[in-house]
Amino acid sequence: MPTGKIIKSLSGFYYVLHEGTVYQCRGRGNFRKRKITPLVGDVVEFQAETIKEGYILSIEERTNEFVRPPIANVDQALIVTSGAHPDFNPLLLDRFLVLVEAKRLQPIIVISKMDQIDEQTVIRMNEYKDIYEKIGYTVLLTSVFDKHALDRIQSHLADRTTVIAGQSGVGKSSILNSINPMLNLDTDEISESLGRGKHTTRHVELYEIAGGLVADTPGFSSLEFNDLELDQLSECFPEFVEVQDYCKFRGCQHDKEPKCAVKTEVEKGTISNQRYQHYLHFVEEIKNRKPRY
Repeated sequence: MPTGKIIKSLSGFYYVLHEGTVYQCRGRGNFRKRKITPLVGDVVEFQAETIKEGYILSIEERTNEFVRPPIANVDQALIVTSGAHPDFNPLLLDRFLVLVEAKRLQPIIVISKMDQIDEQTVIRMNEYKDIYEKIGYTVLLTSVFDKHALDRIQSHLADRTTVIAGQSGVGKSSILNSINPMLNLDTDEISESLGRGKHTTRHVELYEIAGGLVADTPGFSSLEFNDLELDQLSECFPEFVEVQDYCKFRGCQHDKEPKCAVKTEVEKGTISNQRYQHYLHFVEEIKNRKPRY
């Protein structure tokens, strides 16, 4: 039986890409009985009489999966934030990074709309670029008119499945349209009254872009740390992981403990104090979340 990848799920149909052709398939009845839902990104075995009449027979084991957006087998996340309209939000960026790190995805940070900001803000964005690159992240400053920056984004997409994440209005669909004008994805102007964009993307779909597959999604609609335990949080800050073996206490939470290597590095300025404050903010959030039964 042939295998393919689900690139779209809509109204009970699954669209499976196999050797350049997309087959419209339904899931087998026993999937429902076993409470298995095929996801966009799944590698599946299928059979099809025609391109409109196929059935998914089995789903290969997933390397990872997300609930919101519902997608599986992602290699990396393109986290798009903007220099303006909406304003750059480092706390939100760190929240996205934690969620992505928790799924063991490779994050790539894109700061968009660099053509729409003043000189002072350009300097500030470059300072943030330095902070995140020092941690080891790839940071791309871009605008939809900057061909060199768009080429750099494309080079990261080849042969990978990428989810594109970021708050509404930061220009996710605009960037994809600039890389591949044939996509013609919906974009929306910022709603001035709300100061944020409207959700224009309605379902998860994988698009073939620059030799890879990119998910244009309704975004990470859940940005809460519902599945993240307190002892896992510091693992999502690579600069903490680098020094935490030097903490006096095993399992140090880098909060109120004495002789903490992370706090020492923050005092020395080698770890960003702002990132550390965001970490403490997330610690409190996890401690205070309501228990689930």
